[in-house]
Amino acid sequence: MSSQPRVVVLDYGFGNVRSAVRALERVGAHVELTADAHAAAEADGLVVPGVGAFAAVMSGLRDVRGDQIVDRRLAGGRPVLGICVGMQVMFEAGDEHGVRTDGLGEWPGLVDRLEADVVPHMGWATVDAPEGTTLFAGIEDERFYFVHSYAARTFPLTEGSPEERLAPPRVTWAQHGDRFVAAVENGPLSATQFHPEKSGDAGAQLLTNWVDSLR
Repeated sequence: MSSQPRVVVLDYGFGNVRSAVRALERVGAHVELTADAHAAAEADGLVVPGVGAFAAVMSGLRDVRGDQIVDRRLAGGRPVLGICVGMQVMFEAGDEHGVRTDGLGEWPGLVDRLEADVVPHMGWATVDAPEGTTLFAGIEDERFYFVHSYAARTFPLTEGSPEERLAPPRVTWAQHGDRFVAAVENGPLSATQFHPEKSGDAGAQLLTNWVDSLR
């Protein structure tokens, strides 16, 4: 069991948690579904899933001190993976129906409604992954499964860090109406707007890539 990275899927009431647990187990992780702060802090990797409204997800996270757990893990360089709304809440704020809700603030930027003829964006789509990507290694040209009405359409940190020792974030983009952020790799913090656990073989390979990075 020692060769299996220990992953906690944060259980705070919002997310496709059972399918995420199964998908991570299938790619070789030892997975615990819990809201226990100590377990979440000590795991090799933490997954923050999320479905539904930005404000409700933030409320659920704060109820289990998820905001503190994520912040402390990242401050210590411990890997975190956000999925769907679990990615969106990493940004500074979300705007739904004109109501602005503070996010976790790990990245600057706003999550708001997609500008497209058909919303929600639901189905399979290709992505534009950057050079040097770890998450998308070997699956750069594959399609992934999206279900969302909101997204981040800019990523202000693309200029990199003023501290040269820190690599700039790697941002993956997708298109639905306009361009939006499909995934980010930023040191210990990674996130996807799509659902890797619903994305078949390509999603399984992405989770494999992330779990392998924990070893």
